[in-house]
Amino acid sequence: MSQYSAFGLLRGALNGQKHWQPAWRDPEPKSHYDIIIIGGGGHGLATAYYLAKVHGLKNIAVLEKGWIGGGNTGRNTTIVRSNYRLKPLHDLFEFGLKMWEHLSDELNYNVMFSPRGAMFLGHSDADMTKLAERGDAMRCDGIDADLMTRDEVQKLEPLLDMSRSARFPIEGGLIQRRGGTARHDAVAWGYARGADSLGVDIIQKCEVTGFVRDGDAVVGVETTRGRINAGRVGICVAGHSGHVAGLAGLKLPVESQTLQAMVTEGVKPMINSVIMSQSLHCYISQSDKGGIVFGGDPDNWPSYAQRGNPMVMERAVAQGLALVPALSRLRMVRTWSGVTDMSFDGAPIIGETPVKNLFLNGGWCYGGFKATPASGWTYAHTLATGKPHALNAPFALDRFERGATIDETGSGPMPNSR
Repeated sequence: MSQYSAFGLLRGALNGQKHWQPAWRDPEPKSHYDIIIIGGGGHGLATAYYLAKVHGLKNIAVLEKGWIGGGNTGRNTTIVRSNYRLKPLHDLFEFGLKMWEHLSDELNYNVMFSPRGAMFLGHSDADMTKLAERGDAMRCDGIDADLMTRDEVQKLEPLLDMSRSARFPIEGGLIQRRGGTARHDAVAWGYARGADSLGVDIIQKCEVTGFVRDGDAVVGVETTRGRINAGRVGICVAGHSGHVAGLAGLKLPVESQTLQAMVTEGVKPMINSVIMSQSLHCYISQSDKGGIVFGGDPDNWPSYAQRGNPMVMERAVAQGLALVPALSRLRMVRTWSGVTDMSFDGAPIIGETPVKNLFLNGGWCYGGFKATPASGWTYAHTLATGKPHALNAPFALDRFERGATIDETGSGPMPNSR
């Protein structure tokens, strides 16, 4: 793999950009791999990269039914943070946040990580109490968190409606200054380029249609490009986790729902951080191209549709305009949706399944993008060793059977889980 550099850009300027090579190969599938990863999104590609880079495994394939990064990796709002209250969650995401800080250098690919700050707004005394509890839990584990007054919030984001007559009055906030955003496509491309350079086969347009079994063990997969044998198989397909696991006879405690987001026309800088809310599921940021990116709740009913729903879109826009009235002057450019796999406690599932040689990485709900490096690192460890990493051990599939759920909101099971 050639190294990208300023000298390479200069060379391209002088030779008409004729020296660039494809960033990764387009190989034909082999008959056998030591490990097959189903899913060519950020998590699957990161897993393959760390299997090769950290564990020295080379005979690895990533199978993607479409094109890499064409699923949720390219359909999210690019937020990166680790400001969770529960220890298993903030330990995992903090590990990932530290990786984000050096990921561009690691991959020799600019993932455009921008630590502009991730701020939760509090709209009542109760909100501020919850934010203080969250911040205390984070600081006890050495994670940055600052409780903010109304004046501090207004100084950071002067376009917020800070009046007492606002629809959602703002009492303060909690900020993680190391949080921010990254470029979703660049993350997929960077990991793909890095994995390919280490010998990983990235096979696009190769849909898995079934599993090959030898007794109780999975020994390969059936695909639209033929049978491929494998020592171990890792599922990493986000909102399609339930469907793919079902091919192996597994019924997962997840439900696939559509989560949509939208972006406006590009404008000069007006949003300085990532704005989120303790009471509303509304999040607002500004992209490097100047568009205002925002989104809201999932549709809250089962769906595999990668398109927006007007009713949910209207609610998200209404909340965004109530928080930042100046957004009303902007024109919407486009909307998009991803398919999320909503676990029953809102936390991911990473580890073994009841089927021998079959592993699962899913259940990320709407928080998967920020976890990409940590997910890949821990899942690679699990696939390489057959044992969980210390960070993903709490997220085992059997925690639901054991009653050891990891419920950040304290709201219990999803409404449709019974």
